[in-house]
Amino acid sequence: MTNSFDSLSLVAIYSALSVYVLAFVFFAMDLAKRSAAAGVTESQSQATVQSVKGSVKTLERTETKVAATKDLRFEKTAFALSVIAWILHATGAVFRGIADGHVPWSNMFEFSLVSSAIIVGVFLAIQAWQNLKFLGTYVVGFALVVLGIGTVNFYVAVTPLPPALQSYWLVIHVFVASLATAFFGLGAGLSLTQLIQTSRETGRLKRWRFLATLPDSEQLENLAYRVIVVGFVLWSFTLIAGAIWAERAWGRFWGWDTKEVWTFIIWVLFAGYIHARATRGWRGTRSAWLALVGMSAVAFNYTIVNLFFKGLHTYSGL
Repeated sequence: MTNSFDSLSLVAIYSALSVYVLAFVFFAMDLAKRSAAAGVTESQSQATVQSVKGSVKTLERTETKVAATKDLRFEKTAFALSVIAWILHATGAVFRGIADGHVPWSNMFEFSLVSSAIIVGVFLAIQAWQNLKFLGTYVVGFALVVLGIGTVNFYVAVTPLPPALQSYWLVIHVFVASLATAFFGLGAGLSLTQLIQTSRETGRLKRWRFLATLPDSEQLENLAYRVIVVGFVLWSFTLIAGAIWAERAWGRFWGWDTKEVWTFIIWVLFAGYIHARATRGWRGTRSAWLALVGMSAVAFNYTIVNLFFKGLHTYSGL
């Protein structure tokens, strides 16, 4: 029975990867469509409002956004495919959990599986608050890389839990850490888009016309800040929960284990991001770069620390 559910899990995962590829293509086609619409509208605007210099930029941005949103077929198709892929993705995680007999995040393969599902799930759910579908190429591409590499390179057969992981803290600690990573990842995507948008607004980047259909750099920065604050709260809980679990498992709250140190470094980086932006006036590109540095530390913690550093948190299963 265990092998059957594990096989079904792999079928669902590979099916999800296939649909994610289609979603990625349609999100990319949507960006291309935005570029075409923006290019046509900008040409028309320049031809008709050359004498109105004071309001040209505002008018062009408004018109390009309107033109780009008239035809949303690619965006809607991409989003629908993302929902289908996520359902298959989540199904694969559930089947793996049934095969395991416990929550499916006890090794690198399972963490890749669940963390990428959570990132896509947060992206889909957050649309109820704010339309961030323009990040679809970034989010789906990210999920494809994490899930694809995790499945191909990190897959391990179902194995019993090590004694240290036989705790309800496994459910709480790792899930909240994955949720925090999802918000950090979305914040990084918004910050990266902010940097590119800033380059366009200052005249250094003129080729990517689809940027005219997106929020301006200030709006992107504010969105990134709100998303990262949520991630920071969740990461703070992750740090505290990890210390409590460490005391239960190893008899101490803190032991300078590599994973513990990097978890704290990530907390310090994002605490610095929030503090600098709130009290020191670090706005614009400086805050965006700091957000990207923080996300780079998260990626380093997930990959290099898990794979190449030894310590009490070595549960990659490889």
